[in-house]
Amino acid sequence: MAVEAEGQRAVIEGVAPEVDGGRFPIKRVVGERVVVEADAFADGHDAVCCVLLWRAEADAHWREVPMTALGNDRWRGAFTVSEMGRYRYSLLAWVDHFRTWRRDLQKRVEAGQDVAVDLVVGAGFIERAGKRALAAGRRAEARVLAGLARDLARRPAAGGDPAAPLRLALDAELGELMDRHSDRREATRYPRELAVVVDRTRARFSTWYEMFPRSCGADGRHGTFADCAARLRYVAALGFDVVYLPPIHPIGTTHRKGRNNAVRAAPDDVGSPWAIGAPAGGHKAVHPELGDLAGFRALVAVARDLGMEIALDLAFQCSPDHPYVREHPEWFRHRPDGTIQYAENPPKKYEDIYPFDFETADRTGLWAELKSVVDHWIGEGVRIFRVDNPHTKPLPFWEWLIGEVKREHPETLFLAEAFTRPKIMYRLAKLGFTQSYTYFAWRNGRDELAAYFTELTQGPVAEFFRGNVWPNTPDILTERLQYGGRPAFAHRLILAGTLAASYGIYGPPFELLENVARDPGGEEYLDSEKYQLRRWDLDRPDGLAELVARLNRIRRENPALQADRGLRFHPADNEQLLCYSKASEEGDNVILTIVNLDPHHLQAGWVDLDLPALGVGTQEGFQVHDLLSGARYLWQGARNYVQLDPASTPAHVFRVRRRLRTERDFDYFT
Repeated sequence: MAVEAEGQRAVIEGVAPEVDGGRFPIKRVVGERVVVEADAFADGHDAVCCVLLWRAEADAHWREVPMTALGNDRWRGAFTVSEMGRYRYSLLAWVDHFRTWRRDLQKRVEAGQDVAVDLVVGAGFIERAGKRALAAGRRAEARVLAGLARDLARRPAAGGDPAAPLRLALDAELGELMDRHSDRREATRYPRELAVVVDRTRARFSTWYEMFPRSCGADGRHGTFADCAARLRYVAALGFDVVYLPPIHPIGTTHRKGRNNAVRAAPDDVGSPWAIGAPAGGHKAVHPELGDLAGFRALVAVARDLGMEIALDLAFQCSPDHPYVREHPEWFRHRPDGTIQYAENPPKKYEDIYPFDFETADRTGLWAELKSVVDHWIGEGVRIFRVDNPHTKPLPFWEWLIGEVKREHPETLFLAEAFTRPKIMYRLAKLGFTQSYTYFAWRNGRDELAAYFTELTQGPVAEFFRGNVWPNTPDILTERLQYGGRPAFAHRLILAGTLAASYGIYGPPFELLENVARDPGGEEYLDSEKYQLRRWDLDRPDGLAELVARLNRIRRENPALQADRGLRFHPADNEQLLCYSKASEEGDNVILTIVNLDPHHLQAGWVDLDLPALGVGTQEGFQVHDLLSGARYLWQGARNYVQLDPASTPAHVFRVRRRLRTERDFDYFT
């Protein structure tokens, strides 16, 4: 049974944010505030003080911020993180006898009681504070406090102002001095130091585009890094800032898969990029038909010049032809007949892939080698990794790997591609993954979308889990996209880009409305790029490129869409209408989005807006400016009518503009 230390009357509990009792850090980006709340109280009626302690992990000394009482013994304080890396925070609370004395003195004065003795008591508090100031080396403040103690204890001279001692006792500057030198000998320190991992801004707000470099070649030939660099101008024009490339390494030939995942490959089949490793090398090499490392470095430079970053796939698995198989057979699991166990997810078989055996006796060697892969690509200019199937590797491995990498390169970001059970997805995020794929692709109804994104952005999950939402991937062509036509692609795009601060698409199939599945009831693309080269008509007139570019421009221009904590849902009387808003932290930028979730039919209805969430008064008229179409509407009050035709207007993305009235009685909106 825990027992409070003798004399420590203050209690601290209910600290938030705190992930699993402080086992894991919370996450922020540079420039964000860490707002901390806690319950702090003591027995009886004495006043309690509470401060928030914080420091960068490398700093030896703590800084402190006074916490503000919110009522019902709840306190709040905040600090701002200014650099990447780790920070620590904790709390301190104590019974403050001077504050108790001053509070009670005020009550006695208001009741008309004699306070002469109380003033002498207060002088004693001030005198002792002066001694503490002297011991702390604050000589000037010590002299001031000593003088104030004498003045307060001295009886007023005949004919003097009897109220002068009271004004002195209640003086604000005295209160500040006493707070700086309060008696904390019996203060209660929160027993845990909680951690914050601070990333760069792209960890919170990013716009991803996945593409296969080998499909960038002209006239159906195998693309090169130079071809991919040329394609980057198209991607930049669409407004993306992260270009994610599937594995770029040599591809094995043993058990190579053919088109549409055929078990037997034709002589000219290029194989799956995830079957990594061949005589040309493994995870630190590039596929010869793509080029060489110099060509890759040139690609990274072109992306940087265009304001984008290259993200690489980190797939810790091997083809049977990988050099590791020959050099380190102990890193793989062997069957009774001596052959190496290939990857399986029954009934699926992946004969072209060998998973690592993370229970190998040479765990130290395997882990060190895999970290060296990450180090290698960091040396080639990569700072973002999309990690393939991290939930199939040991969780302690990721905590170690990510912790080691970020200690040396805190700017590095890791995206977890783990479509698995929620608790495992959340655990991976706690262990260090910067961002995570979500279930967005399979959330279609109004209520399930609202419930899911409320869980991700408003609950305790938001302290450590940053969702990155994708309407499609090379493995995911949902039923909604297969049968919903162009309107389904449009509204899924708008949902992704406005519900989440980070989203991505697998292109060009998405913007070119690729919707044919390989098998009925399946989600695999027919003629998937995973197994063959594809040519794409980027000038297709019915594509979504223009809408993609417009949406990404809206995201860049509106801070409300660059974070997730400001997301709020609003009721609508039609279940096919999803209405939600996002507000910037300062509240000066508010986006209201209304989406028709039905790709086939016009839908209309009334929305009931939470006006305070929009920063609008209940009786105030306001303008909603549709950033997709340019249309503007004047609305009044919470209840407003909308009508959305999926063929022409699948959604409204409104900038909410409050009315400003000038002295000439003209209306302006901001």
